[in-house]
Amino acid sequence: MTGEGNGDIAVVIGAGGGIGRALLEALRRDARYGHVVGLSRQRPSDLIDDADQTWIEADILEAPSLLAAARRVAALGMPTRVIVATGALHGPGFGPEKSLRTLNSDTLGRQFQINAIGPALVAQHFLPLMPRDRASAFASLSARVGSIADNAAGGWYGYRASKAALNMIIRTAAIEHARTHPLGICVAIHPGTVATPLSRPFIGQTPPARLFTPQVAAGHILRVLDGLSPEATGGFYAWDGAAIPW
Repeated sequence: MTGEGNGDIAVVIGAGGGIGRALLEALRRDARYGHVVGLSRQRPSDLIDDADQTWIEADILEAPSLLAAARRVAALGMPTRVIVATGALHGPGFGPEKSLRTLNSDTLGRQFQINAIGPALVAQHFLPLMPRDRASAFASLSARVGSIADNAAGGWYGYRASKAALNMIIRTAAIEHARTHPLGICVAIHPGTVATPLSRPFIGQTPPARLFTPQVAAGHILRVLDGLSPEATGGFYAWDGAAIPW
């Protein structure tokens, strides 16, 4: 079990997004955590700093910003749970590609920056903050479409490839992290199809039973992390805890 003990610190990167905001609230309700920290580029309008919660402005694409945020978290103590809830499938001027004809180097670069490089920088600055002598969990939200073995439909080149790159980064970081933090886990998690701005244009015919609210998705993610042992580090897991093939 992860996050054991009272007064632990939990950190959510991407606290301004739908899943990130829901994770922040769920962690705040969890009696195991004495303090929760949310990182995002913009402060959520309904979030206030108090004795139990801190917001820090940070951009995952700016290493100095993450370094400053990590130092502020370190001043609070050692985080036992860090979750990266950032990602981009589409945005101004770009969307998922349907064929090779639509590939664009700028779009590909942007998706790799957000979906792979950003979380790698978070891992660089936050994994060393976690305790070496007790259980901890670092997780980054990935996507099932990042599985090479599971790809039967094609398309979505940039999103698929950048999430596959993220999975490799998590796997590699987990190996290094285990050498100094044998009780810690470092994993990628697929949250399922969640009704957020990221996925809303592509929900299509998703069965209602498989379309989650951010609050439900946050609960799934936290339950998966609670159920993982150190032997599971470096893995890629679905919202229900099932391992996803690479």
